[in-house]
Amino acid sequence: GIRLAPKEKLEIPVLFTPTEMKIYETQVVIHVMRENGENWPYEVTAESNTDLTRNITVAENGEAQGILWIYPIHGMAELSQQKSVVLRCQARQRLEQRVEVLVLGVMPGETALPAAGNSAMAHMDEASNTPEVTDGSSATLEFLYELQYQSDEIRSQLDSLVGMQLLQKEWDTESRIVTLIFNVVFAPSKPMRNKATLVVQCTAGGLWKFPMLFIATEPQVDDVINIVAVGLNKESIVGFKLTSQTR
Repeated sequence: GIRLAPKEKLEIPVLFTPTEMKIYETQVVIHVMRENGENWPYEVTAESNTDLTRNITVAENGEAQGILWIYPIHGMAELSQQKSVVLRCQARQRLEQRVEVLVLGVMPGETALPAAGNSAMAHMDEASNTPEVTDGSSATLEFLYELQYQSDEIRSQLDSLVGMQLLQKEWDTESRIVTLIFNVVFAPSKPMRNKATLVVQCTAGGLWKFPMLFIATEPQVDDVINIVAVGLNKESIVGFKLTSQTR
């Protein structure tokens, strides 16, 4: 019953308040009819475009009574962790650490998406063929994960310095809490302090975000160079070699 003038805009608010960590699907259907109740003189025939036929309501005389616009909506429940996982390593050293994250409110079910593997530092839709990690439970849960960065500059700094692999998952059926155990490798080449977000998505629905902080402290001193003076107002020279680790 909303009256819309020619070229007038209509805003349709959509409110999403999920109660469970799963995928929600719905549609927004807009049905437009003439205010005077008349039909459009368009006859729907068998030769008509199938897409057009699907979006038109037809009157008894074959004319177009209304026009439909259908917008599918997919809702993804999201849960963010507040406390950051901190990985600290001295520059030019290598840190390999196991990180455990708790995935709360998992909803396994038959409506789960096709099983997919793991992907670190890549897009979630780029699943790799990784051996499935089973926990002996009746339900099979598959997860996608990736590291997201605040900017392309931070991504370029950490992309080649951080590696992540999902080793194991443990599912508590009573509390519906899944413990994911990752092996994280951090090998910084220079001092830095950068943030990232570990994003975990369950194929049964739900998105979890875990903030991470990568800290690289000052490296150890390579050597101490002593220059002995040969006299006042006279130069004393010491030579040493530097090797660049990049181009």
